Amino acid sequence: MKFEKWTLALAAAGVVSLTCAAQAEEKASSVMTALSSTTLSGYVDTSAAWNFGTGNANVPPYKFNSPSKSDGFNLDVVQLRIEKPLDESEWAAGYRVDLWAGPDANTLGTQSVLSTGRGDFAIRQAYVALRAPVLNGLDFKVGVFDSIVGYESVESPNNPNYTRSYGHSIEPQTHTGILTSYRFSDLVSASFGVANTVGPVINSRAFAPVQPVNPYAESYKTYMGSIAVTAPESMGFLSGSTLYGGVVNGFNNSVVGSGLPMPSFNAYAGGTIATPVTGLRLGAAGDLMKVDSNVLGTKTEADIWSIAGYASFQATEKLSLHGRFEYVTGDIDQGLPGVTVGNFGRGNAIYAATATAQYDLWKNVITRVEFRWDHVEHGQAFGGTVNGPSTIAGGADRANAFLLAANIIYKF
Repeated sequence: MKFEKWTLALAAAGVVSLTCAAQAEEKASSVMTALSSTTLSGYVDTSAAWNFGTGNANVPPYKFNSPSKSDGFNLDVVQLRIEKPLDESEWAAGYRVDLWAGPDANTLGTQSVLSTGRGDFAIRQAYVALRAPVLNGLDFKVGVFDSIVGYESVESPNNPNYTRSYGHSIEPQTHTGILTSYRFSDLVSASFGVANTVGPVINSRAFAPVQPVNPYAESYKTYMGSIAVTAPESMGFLSGSTLYGGVVNGFNNSVVGSGLPMPSFNAYAGGTIATPVTGLRLGAAGDLMKVDSNVLGTKTEADIWSIAGYASFQATEKLSLHGRFEYVTGDIDQGLPGVTVGNFGRGNAIYAATATAQYDLWKNVITRVEFRWDHVEHGQAFGGTVNGPSTIAGGADRANAFLLAANIIYKF
């Protein structure tokens, strides 16, 4: 074994033995080998918003939006990722940790059942990645991982638009459990998972005492599955187009916006299609969230669904244009105040149109300007100085909400 000069000097002075030095250097070498395959990355996400009109007490209820982001400058979130990805070996192993800091970490809501406060911090993902040599190879994630359904990502830089869709807002975000993925061929892949709950609270349970309200049996778990089809190169301009579908069913420890624990069912179908026009891609997404439960003696039923269309055009190397149009509606018989907008719970609907221009002027920096229009079909749902419907003094006083936003993200 080859020793460093300083090691030989210490051995000659009687400070260390060569045997101990050999063991120490072997351990140090092992640590350095492990660290050499670990990557550190992340991003800093900032924004500025101008909301047309006066009064921001009632803002459109899409994910990561709040009155505190209106008419001013914002730090949205800082993400730090530490990862050792799976290599090509048959028995590969790795890990991934995504840490969030900033206001959006509170909205994500993954703080564990033992957390005493949010404090602008969250563990977004933290899982062990494994591969077993079964046929084409089975990949596993064990720990906390992103949900398998949805067109848009939890990570803002990966999305075509700065603001989130309503479909994304009713989807599960993260789960604590195990997820298995398998690629049958270059054309078809699938995944199946089991988790404690629909999410997002880490280490939550569907049963008492962790879930004191509306508890279920200890054996009750959340199940999920998805399938993806990718067009091969032989399909010409359609090559790379994808169709995707997935479902998640289980106990939701906090149905979106309501704070009420109950079983929920989410279904998603969507896809991205390449076109003969160079740089133009089209997409579509459909989401359904359904709950049917008896909470504290009150029957709760709700069906909320949305459909969205996407278009992205890479105009130049630095300039890209993105558009999204969405329709969301629901039939809510009881409760769920966080997802009711005006008379939304009685068959109302929201239309939303978003236009985004992205120009990457600096290296590693995403710069976006976005205009968004939300319109509630009946009544008044937005604006006002008091959080509440238009029937309350100072409550919602507008049927339309207009937003002009700038988004600057540094990726490292």
